[in-house]
Amino acid sequence: MKIDRRTLSGARFFAHFGTFLLLIGIFVGGLSPAQAPKADVTRPVADASYLLSANDLIKMTVFEENDLETTVRISSDGTVTFPLIGAVKVIGKTPQAAAKVIRDLYAKDYLVNPQVNLTVMEYAKRRFIILGQVQRPGTFDMPDRDAVNLLQAIGMAGGYTRIADPAKITVKRTSNGKDTVIKINGKRMASGEENANFEVQPGDVINVGESIF
Repeated sequence: MKIDRRTLSGARFFAHFGTFLLLIGIFVGGLSPAQAPKADVTRPVADASYLLSANDLIKMTVFEENDLETTVRISSDGTVTFPLIGAVKVIGKTPQAAAKVIRDLYAKDYLVNPQVNLTVMEYAKRRFIILGQVQRPGTFDMPDRDAVNLLQAIGMAGGYTRIADPAKITVKRTSNGKDTVIKINGKRMASGEENANFEVQPGDVINVGESIF
């Protein structure tokens, strides 16, 4: 029995086409919603509660106003000088609040409905000093945006020495040019009898006393 070449070619065509359709069906149907590509949700999100401080490196941009873009460190007096509007005090404000102040200044005399964005490019180094009866006395960097309480600071210094007296801790703090010495009983703090959340401030000098016994 002879088979017509045209019939054979047609059969092969439909066989291959059917296989092709089957593969498409497997590929399309086999992708469940859980297997579908997902948007990247792991990008870091800016901390909206962070308050700008001296020496933070910030970047200010205004939409479609490239000549106004400014990247600068906040000065010790808390101000930054921007094009056209001059010096603006931003210290102690969140980036969003500072951006609103800048926006209002540009909108007042220079731009119509400016879209201002303020980003912290680099956080200022915040340090404290701990001396006396701790395992590793010295200067320590604080985390960029996290608070450090007194007990955590002592832990960063390796903890107390064998002859330390946790009840004799002093914190020397400078504020507005004036020095204040705060006496703290670390033993009572550790037991919860005193405020265990006493926060260390940048520039604090902590001294852990020595036991007389």
